[in-house]
Amino acid sequence: MLNPTVGPIIGHTTTNQTRIFIRGELQDNATVFAAIRYRLADTQVWSKALFARLGASRDMSHVFVLGHLSADTEYEYQTGCFSPMSPVHTEESVAELPLQWPRDIHRLRTRASRALQPRAYIVGSCRYLRLTAGIAELPQRSDRIFASINQLIEGAQPPVSATVMTGDQIYVDDLNVIAPDREYQDILKKYRTAFSQPNIRRLMSGTSTYMILDDHEIEDNWPANAIEADEHLYRNATAAYELYQASHSPAYSLTTNGQVDRSSLKHYWYQFSDGDIEWFVTDSRTRRNLSTSDRRILDEQQEQALCDWLIDSQARVKFVVTSVMFYPDRKTQGDDAWKAFPEQRLRLLELIRTHRISNVVFVSGDVHGSLTARLTHSDDPDFEVHTLVSSPLHNSALLPYAKASSFILDQSLAQTTSGDYRHELTSEVISEDNFAHVRVDADQILISYHDRDGKPLQSVSLKLR
Repeated sequence: MLNPTVGPIIGHTTTNQTRIFIRGELQDNATVFAAIRYRLADTQVWSKALFARLGASRDMSHVFVLGHLSADTEYEYQTGCFSPMSPVHTEESVAELPLQWPRDIHRLRTRASRALQPRAYIVGSCRYLRLTAGIAELPQRSDRIFASINQLIEGAQPPVSATVMTGDQIYVDDLNVIAPDREYQDILKKYRTAFSQPNIRRLMSGTSTYMILDDHEIEDNWPANAIEADEHLYRNATAAYELYQASHSPAYSLTTNGQVDRSSLKHYWYQFSDGDIEWFVTDSRTRRNLSTSDRRILDEQQEQALCDWLIDSQARVKFVVTSVMFYPDRKTQGDDAWKAFPEQRLRLLELIRTHRISNVVFVSGDVHGSLTARLTHSDDPDFEVHTLVSSPLHNSALLPYAKASSFILDQSLAQTTSGDYRHELTSEVISEDNFAHVRVDADQILISYHDRDGKPLQSVSLKLR
């Protein structure tokens, strides 16, 4: 049995199940199967193996669902791919074959259900990896920061529940002017290369990873500059995104027998929970309405789902992920973010304020700079919303970093008849490659930013209400 060519990637994980993505390799048109088995950590008896036949229509990939797990428990697992001698084998018959499993043993931890238990996350975005003729240029540079993340996770208490990647996991348009990638196989190659680098591969094999796309998974500032000919690019880019990023997320539901229902994908936004902490991961890129009559960065269905969740959720902390910044606004290039959709942003803020919803944190990336900021209301002392921005994991030498001077900080975010929404930075603006380690305690959220070598840059405490 061979190791997967991509993966394993641990995706959506609950108290009793987890999803794991792997990709094999097609060789000489032989039949290829993937297999996985697991056991309680530091024990000897493996579970009965699960098998799946891989096909070219899904780029030789599969998402396994491990069920009937115990909460807050560490497991070990092995996975790999193989081609049996006989082409007539089935998923049932290969279970009888004597298999030599790969030597790699990976670990995962299920979610804890207890309230008020400290929890931790890694947040990052914008990982630039240039490919030339399909070959990564200096991949160790873009993979370096993930070694530092792995080192932090190994000793982290509480254990890190998940890595949240908020967009631009790949750059389809990294050579957009010279030789833009538009074909499906070329975009798939970018995912394979980006996700198979050693340090990110190690990270995703041991920690749940949640993803959402931003513009560079399609094209810079999508869809503002889209033309009719870009429909071909959009179909290919989103098909690849669904395969490598959405497939192991809660955007797909499960069948009655506990397998991923490949026909169930209706939209890219989704929710997940971790005890008394909940996340709403929006799609602020592909559902935009740019018309002057009803401008929306979130479509109507998604906005309603987000509003219902904000009102109905009993979560102690609510994280809202939006790949582009909710606030503060940029002085230039801000028309790609929420700045260009002020009516919809104000509707959300008014809903949070009038319903007295506390401990809401907007999480984003995109701007190649990291910061935290606080939003208050001039006439409502009970209103408070925070934002957490973490970007980039690895920048291109051609792109600038954001600075404090990049943002509009000397005027209100919005003015209404009931008062003004005012914001202020609660951190310095970090202008270098970095990631955020986010710890949620009983009374605070502690956000620690680290550089690409893992060195602490700054820490910010957000008091919970």
